[in-house]
This record gives sequence, structure tokens and C-alpha cells, in this order.
Amino acid sequence: MTDTAGAAEGTRVDVELGERAYPVHIGPGVRALLPGVIAALGARRAVVVSARPPGLLPGTGVPTLTLTARDGEAHKTPGHVASLCREFAQYGLTRADVVVSCGGGTTTDTVGLAAALYHRGVAVVHLPTTLLAQVDASVGGKTAVNLPEGKNLMGAYWQPRAVLCDTGFLRTLPAEEWANGYGELARCHFIGAGELRGLPVHEQIAASVRLKAAVVAADERDTGRRHLLNYGHTLGHALETATGFAVRHGEGVAIGTVFAGLLARALGRVDSARAREHREVVRHYGLPDRLPPGVDVAGLVTLMRRDKKAAASCHGLTFVLDGPRGPEVVPGVPEETVARVLGTMRAETAVRHPVPADPTTARGSRAP
Repeated sequence: MTDTAGAAEGTRVDVELGERAYPVHIGPGVRALLPGVIAALGARRAVVVSARPPGLLPGTGVPTLTLTARDGEAHKTPGHVASLCREFAQYGLTRADVVVSCGGGTTTDTVGLAAALYHRGVAVVHLPTTLLAQVDASVGGKTAVNLPEGKNLMGAYWQPRAVLCDTGFLRTLPAEEWANGYGELARCHFIGAGELRGLPVHEQIAASVRLKAAVVAADERDTGRRHLLNYGHTLGHALETATGFAVRHGEGVAIGTVFAGLLARALGRVDSARAREHREVVRHYGLPDRLPPGVDVAGLVTLMRRDKKAAASCHGLTFVLDGPRGPEVVPGVPEETVARVLGTMRAETAVRHPVPADPTTARGSRAP
């Protein structure tokens, strides 16, 4: 992983994957790099799938079909992927061309999977437009859609050819989208990103991308170290599914991060102060730190059995937990212990901490 900075290309972090290596550019205005990226690929035409108005997008420099993205978890389905692939085919897209995603994390996931499957793989470039997508979803090559049985159960690894994190897109985000992204930043605190509270937002994004780039370069396909990026996600994904996605991804990860601290304490892996730190970090970002009212603990345990790390253990559940050696995959956690800790996190009413109306000027998290 290399890291450079320049006025034209913003902060550049390279994801070092040999012939599949690619740059991530972070900063205001980096969307303008898109025509050059496409020219370097040699693509003759492009399909842009965008959740943003066309006027906010740069030209591609080649003949382009623009499609409206169906952003949101409700549209992260196999059927939507199939409809995108049909649009690609009707336009005459070939393996020598390029697909561009422009939207939040669900858009990068869905469009990325469509690009991975169409003609067994066509180049994709991501222009993430939300904090969640810039911090995490657009980098690393994981693409997936949901099934009724759980989140992200159908997917593929397909690395983008470039990622352009234009922080100018963040200026128009509503408070709930900032909170969604802050959930991923909160969990970064416990997996090696260091103290991010109080930093300008572009530095927070860059720190998260540097961490993810290093992890992905070492373990592209989730055989070991990359599981650390799922800190807080096992419960988070279960909460999303259990609530029909009324709990958003970042909120679920935030609650899952608090749970990870409490579970590590219950297993004797960390002390009480470290467990409290999990809740303090989550609260700093204005995120929920308890289970939403009415969620069934037994149902959550059932959903967590389907987590992709579950195969690592024949008995009990598997989580990424903090400990004396730092975060690591911990298999064989007794279900009764999990249920007991979850029981301590129940809330009679929804619990939230204040999220500023304009997060770009609060808590040091300033937009560019």
C-alpha cells in the first residue's frame, strides 16, 4: 500500500494487489479524474449507474449509457443485478468497456456484482457519494446482494480499477447518512486505524482506506486477516435483517461494536475500561449503543449462525473480538454467553445520542 498527496488527485492510496492493484483518490473534486481513468483503461464505451443527478457527474470521454441507480437495501437483490446485466447487454457493452457506479454503499455493492458477472467480468470504477461508501464499501472488491435469509449471502470478489472518493459529494448528505458512515469509523478505532475522533473528515476517510488497503493486500479473499474488518458486523448484519433494514448498516455496526466490547469483557479478553471505551467511541459519533426495542435475542442468535465466519467453528458462534493481542477471530463462543450479553443491551425505547444537524462543522469532522 502506497500513499501520496497532490492537489489534482487528492490523497492517493494504492491498494497493492499485483496486476489487480488500483488507486483510491480522496479529496474535493477528484471526480474530475474519471475521463482520464477511463481513457487509461482503453474502454470504448461506458455504462454509468448513478444515484446522483447527471449534472453532478463528470463526462466519461466515451459514448455512455446512464442508468438511475436503485439505492437502498431493498433493491440490493439478485433481480436488480439481472436487470442491470440486461441493460448492459442491450447497450452492447463488452468486456473491453467499463461500468461506473456512483452512489452509496448499496450501489457500489450491486453495480460491482453486476460488473463481476456480466461477461464473467467487466471493468468497474466506483464514485462513492456517501461517507459509508467512501470509508468502506467502495474499497476492497467485495460485491454482494441480499437474500431473504440474510445480508450479503450472494456475491463475488471483483476489484475496481479505481475509486474516486470525491468529498464534495458529502456536502449534501443528511444527518442520517453521516451517522451511517460514522458506524464504520467507530469500529476502525478498534482494528488499528488509531484515534480518528476530532480529525477532518477527509483525514478520517484516508485513515480508514489506508487500513483497509493494507488488510486487503494481505488477505484479499477473507481467509484470515481480512475478517478483522468485520468488527461489529456479525451482530450488525443480524440487526439489519431482523428489523427489515430499519436499522441501517452503520447503526448496526455501531451497536455491534459496543456488543463486541461487552462480549470480550464477558470472556475475560479485555477489562471493563476497554469495554467502556467501545461505548464511548460509539456515543461520540452520535450512534445508538443498545438493541432497538422489540428485537428478539433468540432470533438474532439464529441469524448470527449464518455469518460467513461461522464455518471457522463447529460449536458456538464466531466473532471478531478485542483482546490482549489486539482484535482477532474468536471461534466457539457459547450461544448462552452471547444471549446473556445481548440481554444486557436491551432498550425499552430507542436510544440515540445527539447527531449535529451539520456534522461537517462539529466534532472536528469538517467537510472540505
